[in-house]
Amino acid sequence: MKVKIEIDTRTFVRFWLVVIGFVLAAWAIYSARTALFIIAAALFLAIAISPVVNRLAKVLPSKSRVLSTAISYVAVIAVLGAIIFLAVPPIVDQTAKFAQNVPNLVDSATKQYAGLNNFVNHYQLQPEFTSFIKSIKTGATEFASSLGSILVTGIGSILSIMAAVILILVLTFLMLVEGPIWLERLWSVYNDKDKMENNRNILSRMYGVVTGYVTGQLSIAAIAGVVAGVSVFVLCLIFNITTGLAIPAAAIVFVFALVPMFGETIGAILVSLVLALNNVTVAVIFLAFFVLYQQIDGNYILPKIQSKKIDLSALAIIISVAIGLYLFGPVGGIISIPIAGCIRVLIEEYLIKAKKNRIDSEKPLSKFIKKVQSL
Repeated sequence: MKVKIEIDTRTFVRFWLVVIGFVLAAWAIYSARTALFIIAAALFLAIAISPVVNRLAKVLPSKSRVLSTAISYVAVIAVLGAIIFLAVPPIVDQTAKFAQNVPNLVDSATKQYAGLNNFVNHYQLQPEFTSFIKSIKTGATEFASSLGSILVTGIGSILSIMAAVILILVLTFLMLVEGPIWLERLWSVYNDKDKMENNRNILSRMYGVVTGYVTGQLSIAAIAGVVAGVSVFVLCLIFNITTGLAIPAAAIVFVFALVPMFGETIGAILVSLVLALNNVTVAVIFLAFFVLYQQIDGNYILPKIQSKKIDLSALAIIISVAIGLYLFGPVGGIISIPIAGCIRVLIEEYLIKAKKNRIDSEKPLSKFIKKVQSL
């Protein structure tokens, strides 16, 4: 039996208009993804800094929010500048020195390992081996001499990143200054007072999730950075190498530890690579020690600090971090957990409201049944 479905022209047109509208909206979001990401990063940073700005605004005699925001900004920029100044130059310097010393290291290694020379001579591989050693020396020398040009060629991408950072900072400043005004305008639009209070409560809970996460992650990163710096300092004293690597190690681990789950591991590996340029034994000992520290951090420090602030399961945290890292890189990994926490708040509120509506909808029916039964 054939079934004929008739669709009027208006319904057909409306359906395809809705489909086209969704496609255009998705295309617009994808095209503006960079701008939306910058706005989202600025909003996240504004929420993270707002507790400090609010406290300063209450303490300052003028109660000026602009002044409190400016002071907070100077502090944030000073910290970022100090981290860059402490971490980047020593790493570049150690890399250049190591590249310059590679030819001498290769010569000493070939002289010490007589068995290797015997093997090369026995199988008549001397021309190939000499060519291989020469290529290593030449490549290392060229790398050391062209390190400056490598940095210059990457200046374009650095400038684009700096432009995005400046735009984020400007947007964050304006959001901090004008945020309370826009919120008051938003609440004044509501005619239903109960609905306004409910939405304000939801927003307050989401705000608490973000600020709590930022405070907790900064504390965890600071502890990891101090542990890394102290351990590198002690190892440098024991093995008689430069102790100037301790502060860069602390800065590197602190920055990467801001990315949850995987950041500390990446930071420890980078520090180990820098230490390996001076002493491989120190690098191995540091990496083994930091793996041990991560067990303590994962089982005691992190749950103690973050458990009451985010209220997410381990599976939800891993999924959100993985999605954030693959979509937006390290910054996405940083903001993924608070976003997941805010989504949790919205889902909980939706479920509470749906349960309440279901109970309210069942009440008239139950009353009607009772009346029928009483007849």
